[in-house]
Amino acid sequence: MSNKTPILSVRNLHRSFKSGDSTLTVLEGAELDIYPGEMVGLVGPSGSGKSTLLHAAGLLEKPNAGEVWINGRECLALSDNERTAIRRNSIGVVYQFHHLLREFDALDNVALPQMIAGKSESAARKEAARLLGIMGLSERLTHQPGQMSGGEQQRVAIARAIANKPKILLADEPTGNLDPNTSGNVFQSLFDLTRLEGVAALVATHNMSLTAYMDRVFTVKDGQVVPYVPKQAV
Repeated sequence: MSNKTPILSVRNLHRSFKSGDSTLTVLEGAELDIYPGEMVGLVGPSGSGKSTLLHAAGLLEKPNAGEVWINGRECLALSDNERTAIRRNSIGVVYQFHHLLREFDALDNVALPQMIAGKSESAARKEAARLLGIMGLSERLTHQPGQMSGGEQQRVAIARAIANKPKILLADEPTGNLDPNTSGNVFQSLFDLTRLEGVAALVATHNMSLTAYMDRVFTVKDGQVVPYVPKQAV
């Protein structure tokens, strides 16, 4: 992959938080490259810095220092409006909680972000139907979130995150709210859709069974991103 340009590159990222009279350092020189089309895992226990790294990479919060390059452009020095445009056009985000609009059905939940980005209603709804079909939800297009299972709602959220054809998908514990069987099925759908659409993905999870899907797996240790090495069975 060395002959390719990273779609996402974080360089010398530092992030700390004030906690009373002390300072909690979460990231200390973290660096990571994500290349087009690959799925990268970020594993580790809660509090290790996975979400902090994802939020910085997704331009959702500013680190204390460092650089975030997306599609060849350094983003932290940009204005708020420019960063918002990059988030809208180049980044898809899936959270542990689906955050669907409860008054809208599945089709509209996936169509609305496209319409906000400037696509016509008919084109947005057509693309929404296509993506939801890939996610196995063709018979749920007119169902509101309250009429769907947790796994189905998260599939809608994944389709919504992909709808504007982002360069990279950031997923923060995307199956953390689901039972093991549903979790496996939903993550398989996430994996299949990102592969089909050619989207790079960075997935933070503490579910180690999901690492089987990953091209590469890292963890955050002492504030830095290092390759994950599974513990050897005794």
